[in-house]
Amino acid sequence: MNKLKQLISGAVKDIYDLQVEVDLSRPDKQFGDFSSNIALQISKQTAKPPREIAKSIAELLSNNKNDLVSKIEVAGPGFINIFLTDKVLIEEINNSKLDQTNSGKKILVEYSDPNPFKPLHAGHLYSTVVGDVVARLIERSGAEVIRLNYGGDVGLHAAKAMWSIINYLGAEDSSKLAEVSPDQRAEWLGERYVEGSTAYEDDQSAHQEIVEVNKKIYQVHEDQDKQSEFAKIYWECRSWSYDYLKQLYSELKVEEFDRFIPESEVFSSGLKEVETQLQNGVYQKSDGAVVFKGEDQDLHTRVFINSAGLPTYEAKEIGLMLLKWQDYQFDRSIIITANEQSQYMQVVLASLAKFQPEIVKRTTHLTHGFVKLTGGVKMSSRKGSIVSANDIIASAQLAASKQANEVQSSSVLAAIKYAFAKYKMGGDVIYDPEKSIALEGNSGPYIQYAHARATSILSKHSDNHQQSNAELPAVDLDSGERDLVVKMSEYREVLETATRELAPHLITLYIYELAQEFNRFYENTPVLGSKKEEFRLSLIRKYADILKDGLGLLGIEAPEKM
Repeated sequence: MNKLKQLISGAVKDIYDLQVEVDLSRPDKQFGDFSSNIALQISKQTAKPPREIAKSIAELLSNNKNDLVSKIEVAGPGFINIFLTDKVLIEEINNSKLDQTNSGKKILVEYSDPNPFKPLHAGHLYSTVVGDVVARLIERSGAEVIRLNYGGDVGLHAAKAMWSIINYLGAEDSSKLAEVSPDQRAEWLGERYVEGSTAYEDDQSAHQEIVEVNKKIYQVHEDQDKQSEFAKIYWECRSWSYDYLKQLYSELKVEEFDRFIPESEVFSSGLKEVETQLQNGVYQKSDGAVVFKGEDQDLHTRVFINSAGLPTYEAKEIGLMLLKWQDYQFDRSIIITANEQSQYMQVVLASLAKFQPEIVKRTTHLTHGFVKLTGGVKMSSRKGSIVSANDIIASAQLAASKQANEVQSSSVLAAIKYAFAKYKMGGDVIYDPEKSIALEGNSGPYIQYAHARATSILSKHSDNHQQSNAELPAVDLDSGERDLVVKMSEYREVLETATRELAPHLITLYIYELAQEFNRFYENTPVLGSKKEEFRLSLIRKYADILKDGLGLLGIEAPEKM
């Protein structure tokens, strides 16, 4: 709370003639609404004991009448615990608008990034869901958000699938693709990829054939070939992959991507740039390939152009980053990938910093761990034993079917999205379908139910209590009301922190704690027929609005009935 920070910093200036930046924390409620350790921070500068400093600040703030502070206590070695007035707590709830910290900025968010011709695994599903939340948060803070999706339509994985497809068809005959039922296309392509990948590893003859197919795919793009039978098969199957992805995104109810960028759009420019920077000494020749040696930056050597003269993922990434900069001149670019790409991206960015440092300065790379179903199956798309996006969705649907009460379709999505978002980004995600769909505990359906319960209470009373955005009147709060109001007043602070730290899990934690606080309030505080019925119904309306908004940022519907 900026006003409180200014009040404390002003007191420090008045007493000690020091300019300070004040940090506030949220202590346990019995110790106040906020706590500051400013006395410990300036003890050395003032040559005074922290507790003495804290007492002098507390005394000055207590003597200066203001609408912010109702009580100040000094605790421990010099902590200042502050209780806010009821008036300012209610004002904080009424003023719920998020600070527009990114107003006027253009921010790119790249996420999902599945490859055509490959099975969509759970990691891509996670990136899709959490990337959607990150983009929503940044958009809420006032930025123009460009949602990007980058996928590999060229490269060895496509060659492995194409090799298997042609073998399956028996010839380069595109007419035979009509034999694949439209509703089986995505699964069929996944099976072809697994076959090709296995053959590449286990059959030397197939391995060499796939290498040649890889060159042929690049040639299709360079020649803009649409007519050869090989090209017709390639373009048709690529189209199947993109059709499936768009259908899946629609079913997941995530925001539409502004642009799909295939690797074929950037490999040529990436190749040329690496060749140019080879002449400038950024990259080096090594055994017929072009590499970047990162050892002097505590990184490792990676190949950017292989010995066959083809660009690797690294060179394509260079092309992608240059394309982003050329087309958007962004203020910030956020990229979300799996942890396994962390070192890869460090090398790419280290090389790019040699000739485009501004792009690197504005780029943030976020990573996530493996996504596993309960039981801990690790993904390996090469051999086909992956946890796929469909596996996660099907497991949630199966868990929902076992519920005693009928589960709404929106709650299946809520189960998955909330379960993914509640993990702090970076670690592995263990998806437990039974817990994720449960109507109790820290789950998406539980928060949906909490919202529906609140709207059910409101629906029994005057429409005046069902209007969103109506301000709460200033009243004296009893202890039950105050505990709920304090928790509700934290919402804007949580959103600002979640946006600054790109941390969706903070939203899930907050709305779960808020729902629990409301349960305690409703169990112990009479609403209907009480002298404060109107205020308490208005408070419930505000509570429901916060839950709905928090769920909305997570891409989850807030039903009024369940």
